[in-house]
Amino acid sequence: MTDLADLDTPCLVVDRSKVAANAERLKSRLARLGVPLRLHVKTPKSLEAVELAVGPGRPPITVSTLKEAEQFFAAGYRDILYAVGFSPAKATRARALVARGCNLTIITDSLETARAISGFRVLIEIDTDGHRAGVKPEDEALIPLARALRESGNTVAGVMTHAGGSYDARSQATLRAIAEQERAGAVRAATRLREAGFFEGATPAPQAPVVSVGSTPTAHFAERLDGVTEVRAGVFVFFDLVMAGIGVCRIDDIALSVLATVIGHRADKGWTLIDAGWMALSRDRGTAKQPLDQGYGLVCDLDGRPIPDLIVVDTHQEHGVIAHRSGGKAPALPVGTRLRIRPNHACATGAQHEGYNVVEGGRKVLARWERFSGW
Repeated sequence: MTDLADLDTPCLVVDRSKVAANAERLKSRLARLGVPLRLHVKTPKSLEAVELAVGPGRPPITVSTLKEAEQFFAAGYRDILYAVGFSPAKATRARALVARGCNLTIITDSLETARAISGFRVLIEIDTDGHRAGVKPEDEALIPLARALRESGNTVAGVMTHAGGSYDARSQATLRAIAEQERAGAVRAATRLREAGFFEGATPAPQAPVVSVGSTPTAHFAERLDGVTEVRAGVFVFFDLVMAGIGVCRIDDIALSVLATVIGHRADKGWTLIDAGWMALSRDRGTAKQPLDQGYGLVCDLDGRPIPDLIVVDTHQEHGVIAHRSGGKAPALPVGTRLRIRPNHACATGAQHEGYNVVEGGRKVLARWERFSGW
C-alpha cells in the first residue's frame, strides 16, 4: 500500500470518505424534499467517483460534453442530459449516441437551433437570474421557440435552468431566495408552455414532464421544490474553496487536494516554492471576489490540515508560490516537505490531471481512479 509521501508530485488526491459523506448529505436532503438528484458528472469525470456518489443502478446523469456522454453511456448509463446549449454541428455525433440506445436529452434557448435540428428530445433553457443563457420565464419568445422545436420534428420534453448567480451569494438568506427564484421561474415557464398546448396529457398539472433545476448552492439551500422533477448538481461531490466561501460547506468537507513538494525559497520575499504551478492547480481565482481570498489554493499539511494563513499567492507553469495571506513573511518550510493544496474550483483543478490517488482519512493510497478529459 503506497503512502502519499512516496508519490511523484504534483498529483491529485481525493478522500473517498468525504466524497461519500458529501453525496449522502445532498441525497438525503433532496429525498426529504421529494425530488431526485441527476448528478452532474463534469466535476469528477471518473466512473468510480460517480458510482460512489450515486450508488449502483446507473441512475440518470447530467453531462457538459459529448465526450462525457459517450464515456458514461459506454459504462452503462442510459439516461443522460447534455446540459450545454446545443450546437447543430454536433447533431451527427449526438444522433449516433441515440442510435446506440442512449436516452439523450439536449437543451437550447435558440430559435436558430430549433429550426436547424430534428429528432431530438429537448429541454428549453430558462434564465431565472440573468447569470448566463436561457429564455426568461415570461419572455414572449418562449412559446415560438417551443413551437419551432416541435415543427422541426423535435420533442419538447420540458424546461431546465441553472442558478449560476448563486455563486455570488454571501448569506444563507440570499441562497434561499435564489433557490426559490430558480424554482419559481422554471415552474412558471413550464406552466406557460402547458397553457399553450404543450405536454397535453402529462400529469400532474401544471408541470411539464421535466422541470430541471440545479446548482450546488441552491440544491443545499432550497426550502421547497414544488413543481420540480429533478435537481442537478456536481461540484458537491468534492466541494472546493469557492463553495466554502459561499457557506455551502466547511473547509474540512473538501475532498480534493493537490499533493505538492517544497522545492525552494525566496527568503527575501518570504516565499516558499512548490512544484505545483497553474498546470497542476489551474488558474482559477474563484475566491478573489469573496470576503476571504484564498489565492490559488489553501496550503495544508500532508494530513490535510490547513497551515494557518498560508496560501498559494502566485503560480507559474510549474512553480507555485506560497506566502502568508497578509503579505508578511512566514516561516520557511523545509525543502522536500509534502503539502496538500485545497483548490478554488474542483472542476478546473481536476481537469489538469489524469487520475485520483484515493485515500480515506489518512495518508495511505487505497486506489487509483482514472479520469478522462476532452470534448
